[in-house]
Amino acid sequence: MTTMALKSRLTSPLMGRLIPYAALFAGMATLACGTSFAKTLFPMVGAQGVSAYRVGLSALLLVLVFRPWRARLNRQDLIGVALYGAVMGAMNLSFYMSLRTIPLGLAIAIEFMGPLSLALIHSRKPVHFACIGFAVAGLALLLPLGGGAGALDPGGMALAALAGVFWALYIVFGKRLSHLHPGQTVATGMSVAALVVVPFGLVHAGAALLNPALLLAGAAVALFSSALPYTFEMFAMRSIPKRTFGVVLSAEPAVGALAALAILHEHLTAQQWLAIAFIVVASVGAIATTRPERIPTETP
Repeated sequence: MTTMALKSRLTSPLMGRLIPYAALFAGMATLACGTSFAKTLFPMVGAQGVSAYRVGLSALLLVLVFRPWRARLNRQDLIGVALYGAVMGAMNLSFYMSLRTIPLGLAIAIEFMGPLSLALIHSRKPVHFACIGFAVAGLALLLPLGGGAGALDPGGMALAALAGVFWALYIVFGKRLSHLHPGQTVATGMSVAALVVVPFGLVHAGAALLNPALLLAGAAVALFSSALPYTFEMFAMRSIPKRTFGVVLSAEPAVGALAALAILHEHLTAQQWLAIAFIVVASVGAIATTRPERIPTETP
């Protein structure tokens, strides 16, 4: 194929429509792979230390890029950004803590219950109640009721559910800041999140966090689980309708489970895969049938 023909194909209308979706899937894949890699660092610095790397180094990178000190915030906006950053930090810490005892794909599925509940809070249509039924069925399949090899740790499930609550609050507080510059808002919020999370990492891991090799690995975690996914998603959101964006993003639990299978060798039972499928179906149905202003498109 000649260079001219290749250039023509890349600039065709079809490719123009497909590239944003490819970027969105790339964002989900880098997030899942970055989080899977992050879990391999738990034996060295713990979930708290890895959370400190992700949030702290991401905050540093975002501050250097967006220079949030240039933004002029009134008292109400400062309070809003502080709340937004605090729940962002709590969401990240509780999610990483849940990964100590439950597989990544299932942790994401449970965490998805937060934004899903937010989308369904004003349920009126019959399809919404069907979505609730799928979500409840999926969650019931994950509950450690029968014991056995497929049973999940209740503490890990509780932490993933808590991360879901913080995710819902993150969406609520984030929407209240929609009038501000997005990059500067995220940079300031991530800085607040670092103030919440980094002390936990320091208390747990101490001087081990300053190990050069671990710092480099932590930088990779920040890059692949925050910086790159955020960049890919921002690019995709320019061309993909919000409703469609949210529907595609609902595949994240399945993508996370596949990444964990490939990188961490976390094998799920058929029942657990079915639970993920139910929660994904509930998310797709909820987002596809909810009014646009209630659709959660932000991701942690």
